[in-house]
Amino acid sequence: MDVQPVPAWGTIPRMLRDQAARHGDVTAVVAGDTRLTLAELAEQAHATARALMALGVSPGDRVAVWAPNTPEWVVAAYGIWDAGAVIAPLSTRFKGLEAAELLRKVGAKVLLVAEGFMGTSYLDMLADEKLPDLAHTVVLGDGPSRAGVLSQEEFVAAGAAVPSAEAEARAQHVGRDDLASIMATSGTTGTPKGVMLHHAQLLRGYWDWAELVTLREGDRYPIIAPFSHGFGINAGLLACVLRRATMMPVALFRPDELMDLIERDRVSVLAGAPPMFFKILEELAGRDVSSLRVAICGAASVPPELIRRLVDRVGLDRMINAYGLMEGTVVSMTRPEDPVEVIASSTGRAVPGVSVRIVDDAGRDLPPGEPGEILVGGYGVMRGYWRDPERTAEAVDAEGWLRTGDIGTLDEAGNLAIVDRKKEMFIVSGFNAYPAEIEGLLLRCPLVGQAAVVGVPDAAQGEVGWAYVVPAPGTAPDPADIVAWARGNMSNYKVPRRVILVDSLPVNVNGKIDKPSLHARAAAGRA
Repeated sequence: MDVQPVPAWGTIPRMLRDQAARHGDVTAVVAGDTRLTLAELAEQAHATARALMALGVSPGDRVAVWAPNTPEWVVAAYGIWDAGAVIAPLSTRFKGLEAAELLRKVGAKVLLVAEGFMGTSYLDMLADEKLPDLAHTVVLGDGPSRAGVLSQEEFVAAGAAVPSAEAEARAQHVGRDDLASIMATSGTTGTPKGVMLHHAQLLRGYWDWAELVTLREGDRYPIIAPFSHGFGINAGLLACVLRRATMMPVALFRPDELMDLIERDRVSVLAGAPPMFFKILEELAGRDVSSLRVAICGAASVPPELIRRLVDRVGLDRMINAYGLMEGTVVSMTRPEDPVEVIASSTGRAVPGVSVRIVDDAGRDLPPGEPGEILVGGYGVMRGYWRDPERTAEAVDAEGWLRTGDIGTLDEAGNLAIVDRKKEMFIVSGFNAYPAEIEGLLLRCPLVGQAAVVGVPDAAQGEVGWAYVVPAPGTAPDPADIVAWARGNMSNYKVPRRVILVDSLPVNVNGKIDKPSLHARAAAGRA
C-alpha cells in the first residue's frame, strides 16, 4: 500500500494545534472516568507549558517524567513539547539508583512524578541521591504533598504568572530539528545512554507507522507498552493524536482487565508482544472481542500458529509485525496485504525513507538469505547519544548507517528476518536485560567485589540472569543476601535469578572476562 506524506506540521506542538483546531471534539484520551477531547488535551498541554515556564524551563531544557501510563502522563508530554523542552522518560521499574543516574546524565531540570503506583514512593527512592541540576519536583495526580515538592494543583496555578501569549509564542518557535525526546537505553558498556530524537523524524516515522497499521479516527487503542518506552510514547501517545484515534492508557497489564476493556469499550486496535496475545487467547471463552480489527505484534519472530489463531478465533481484519529500535525508530513493517507466512517469518519491508543493509564483519553487503549485521539508514536514525560522541561514533558510521548489533537476513522481496539478538543482551519476560548494566549495579553492593552476568534459558520467563560473583574482600556473603540487595536496588527483571560465588572470574587472552566460558558453565548448570 502507498503511504501518504505526513502533513507539513514540522513539530509536535503545531500538529496538536492543527488537530485540535480542526477536530477538537474528537475524543483523544479515555481512562476510567477521564475523558479528554483533542481540544481539551491542547488546552491542558498549554497550561502545563505555562507552568513549566513559570519554573524557569527554557527551550532545550530536559524535563523527566516518572509515572505509569495515565492521562496526566499524556498531558505532561504534550506540555513539555509545547514549552520547547525535551522529554526524558523514566521507567516505572527503575529503582532509585537507576533513576538518579539517568536524571544526572540528562541534567533534568524538572521531574514530574507519580506517587503510590503499586505501593511505591519514587520520592523516597530518590531521597538520598544527589541531583545537582534538578530544580523542581512535581507530583502528578492526587499524590501526597511534602516539603519541597509541588502538588499538581500548585504547579498548574504557578503557570498563571506566565502570559498565555508568551507560552503560545514558545510553542510556535519550536523547530522541526529541535530535540523532542531523550530515550534511555542501556548498552554493552553498562551505563545508560540517551537516544536523541527530534520532532520531524518522530512525526514522519509514526505517521507512516500509523498508516501502515491502518490506525484511524474512531479506533480505540489501549496503550499497554509503558510511555517510558519508545513504542508506548511514539506508537501510542503520539500516533493516536496524529491519526485522531482514542488512546486508552493502561497502567498495569492484567489479562482479565484488558478483556473487560475490550468488551466494554469496543477496542479495535491492540499492540503487544506474542505473550500478551497468547494470554488473550486463553481468556477468549465467553468473551465478545468482535470489535478487534487490527493486532500489531512487535517481535522478531511471531509463531505462525499464533497468527492463525488470532485471525480465525478473533476475526481480525489484519495482523502486522514490525521491527524498530530506539536508535532507529521504525525500521521495517509487514503490510496489511501480506500473507500469514510473511508476517510470521519476517518483520516486513523497510518503511518509506528507510534503508536496510545486511553486512558481514568487514562491512560488505551480503546476498539475500545470508545472515549478517543489520545496518539502518535514513531519516529515522537518531541524532546520537546525549553528550556521548564516542559511543555515537561507534553506533553510527560516517555515512549515517546505524550499526544495530542485531543479526538478520533479507529475502528477495526485501523482507527482513531477525535471526539473532545483540551479543550479550537477554530478554526476561519481554524486557531487554543488559549484563554490563546489571554488573555495574551489582558492584554498588558492598558484598560484591567482581561480577559477571549471563542470560540462561528459563521456561517461565524466556531467559533469566545468572550472576557469577567474587565476594568483596573481608566478606563472606550468602548468595541470598546479594539477591535481596538486588531486589531492593534494581528493576525486577534485572535481578539475577541465581548468584554463584566464585574465587575468580575466567578471563580470555585479552584479559577480558570470558563470557563464552560462563555461558558454557551456566548451560551445564555448573557453578
